[in-house]
Amino acid sequence: MVRTPLTPEERDRGERLGRLLRAARGDRSMVEVAAAAGVSAETLRKIETGRAPTPAFFTVAAVAAVLGLSMDDLAAHCTLAAA
Repeated sequence: MVRTPLTPEERDRGERLGRLLRAARGDRSMVEVAAAAGVSAETLRKIETGRAPTPAFFTVAAVAAVLGLSMDDLAAHCTLAAA
């Protein structure tokens, strides 16, 4: 399977998402949050650092729920208008 290269906007949106999740995690460990969300710590690390700029919807939803973030807040924060 060949993946279409990401646009600069998609990479920027992924970086904004990662920064928001990292800030919301606060002092909690990455391992703790990842386990509570049912994802691996490596997956969370990749999302937070922008190395996975287009994570699966249900992965993001699970992490957001653990962090007390609504999907509406995530969407608003990650749009180009929020940049």
